[in-house]
Amino acid sequence: MNHRTTAAIAALAAAGLLTLTSCSLDESSVDTTPKTNASKADTNADSPKEAPSSPAPKKKAGVGDTLTVTGFQDGEQLDVTLKKWLPTAKSSDPYFGPEQGKRWAAAQFEIVNTGSKAYSDSPSNGAQVADGQGQRFSSWFGEITAGPSMASDVNLPKGEKALGWIVFEVPKDSKITSVQFAMNSGFADETGQWQMQ
Repeated sequence: MNHRTTAAIAALAAAGLLTLTSCSLDESSVDTTPKTNASKADTNADSPKEAPSSPAPKKKAGVGDTLTVTGFQDGEQLDVTLKKWLPTAKSSDPYFGPEQGKRWAAAQFEIVNTGSKAYSDSPSNGAQVADGQGQRFSSWFGEITAGPSMASDVNLPKGEKALGWIVFEVPKDSKITSVQFAMNSGFADETGQWQMQ
C-alpha cells in the first residue's frame, strides 16, 4: 500500500468518525414546548378568522405545563407535569434541613406512563435545576412541609401515575431559572425543561 492510498483511507476514516459524532450529538434534545389542549381551541365557529401574518412564537413550558419525554427503549414514554414550584421549601424535620448558606427548593411532579412499557425508575435521579449563572443542582434527600415526596422507587404500568415533591439544595442567593426531567435516571436522550419566571 503506497503513501497516497494510506492517506486516503485515513481521511475517509476521519470523515466517517466526524459523521458518527455529529449524528450522536443530534440525538439528544431538550423539549420546552408544552402539550396543547384541544379544548382550548376557539369554539366560536361564526367569528371570522384572520390569516396570521407570521407564525406565533412557541410558548416555553412553565409551572402547570405537561411535557412528553421518552426513554432509551421503544415504548418508554411519560407525560410529565410540573404541578408546583417552591423557590424556598421548609423541612418537615426540625432537626434536619439545608446546610448553612443554602436553602431547599422543591418541584412537585406528576408523571403519567403514556408508553407501552412499564416505567420503573427513581424519578428524582432524573430531575435537575439550573440557576441564572449556569450552576446545576441535582435532587436532594429531604421531607418538606408542602407534602409527600416522590417515591424513590416508582413502578408504573401503562396509564398509571405518580405524584410527589422532589427537593433540591441550592445556594441561598441562587435564582433558579429552569427545572429539568429526563427518564432513565437522567441519562435518556430527551429532556423536558420548564422555565421559571
